[in-house]
Amino acid sequence: MDYIPNAKKILNIEKNGLDSISNQLNENFNDAIKEIIKSQNNNGKVVVIGIGKNWHISNKMVSTFNSTGTLAAVMHPIEAMHGDLGMLTKNDIVLAISYSGASEEITNLTPLIKRHSVKIIGLTADPKSPLGKMSDFVLNISVPEEACPFNMAPTASTTSTLALGDAIAMVVLESRGFKLKDYAERHPGGAIGRALLLKVKDIMRTDDRFATILTGSTVKEAILSITAAKSGSVAIIDDQGMLEGILTDGDLRRHLVESPNLMELSINDIMEKSPITLNPEMLAVDVLKLYEQNNVDDLIVIDDAGRAIGSVDIQDMPKLKII
Repeated sequence: MDYIPNAKKILNIEKNGLDSISNQLNENFNDAIKEIIKSQNNNGKVVVIGIGKNWHISNKMVSTFNSTGTLAAVMHPIEAMHGDLGMLTKNDIVLAISYSGASEEITNLTPLIKRHSVKIIGLTADPKSPLGKMSDFVLNISVPEEACPFNMAPTASTTSTLALGDAIAMVVLESRGFKLKDYAERHPGGAIGRALLLKVKDIMRTDDRFATILTGSTVKEAILSITAAKSGSVAIIDDQGMLEGILTDGDLRRHLVESPNLMELSINDIMEKSPITLNPEMLAVDVLKLYEQNNVDDLIVIDDAGRAIGSVDIQDMPKLKII
């Protein structure tokens, strides 16, 4: 039996739901966004409430808000009636979700929210419902049909509601000037966060792990230095520590066939004399870009005076969980 046609039918119903939400956006959306930004600028938060499937949608929305720079909290309607309503402050704004607009848990709570002088953005399919009437701004989340064959189980409607939450979060993000660096600071445990927060000075090889050799030394001496440091390259420096060049494992392999007496050659004969270098204050993410753009595996770190002070080896990146 081929189940794919039915799956495509369901996905098309979900897609139609998204189209419906998009086509229903109006000036209320602009006003709601302005109110959220005003709340955030006054140290308020977006408090999202929902019941049933929309409780799970609320949690996802809040997670997205918080990770993208919009302070938010989720409040369960039942728990709110038993003390959690105390989390509301005068600068907050409530995002209340109910497809019918008549969920008892939500409609019992909205009058209490209004008493706190907190504005409500209602996400409902019926603007004339109790929630719609109690809301300061109504965002219509009606969809043509559910993907459920009985048109009962929340499917297309919850997908579209979730997508609208993403739209709100992303519009607020851009409007408030949230940057990639801000995102990284909220995700320090992830690869993106590490790449954007770690600097070259935090990841570079130094001391015994940084292979260096004086200019004029032999290739054999260079290999011994690379081996001792367990590195993929060696920095060639003068007696003042100034960088003269770099020799990598790849350079050695390329010259091995061409030069029978390779071991006795001067390092100056085969080194790269104009290597790409790094500044210790550069971000790790910029190092990754250099690797990709220049097809290199090893980069030397120099200070402002041009002295070699360390190296960054691409083989270290997986250990640092940057790539």
